[in-house]
Amino acid sequence: MTENHLCALLNAAQAKKDSDGWSKPADGRLISLHAAANGASLSVGRIEALKVEKGLVTARSVKGEVYVLALADIFAGAVEPPASEGRRAGFA
Repeated sequence: MTENHLCALLNAAQAKKDSDGWSKPADGRLISLHAAANGASLSVGRIEALKVEKGLVTARSVKGEVYVLALADIFAGAVEPPASEGRRAGFA
């Protein structure tokens, strides 16, 4: 992932930086990141805050878990809608 790609993901999440440098998605939104290196893959979901420094992305989950990933190893990300939107009735 490039820094431009990550910026686009943070913009989609309407993320804002706090005083400690963490970018936090707006309105209860959460982010998921997908990374791969040397044939192994990792998905990190339910991220409430991200910090980028020197090619590393530090991700903090809603459970307080902290992951440190190489920006170059991340290939995709997703933004979850706010929990208040919930699931719609019927088939999606």
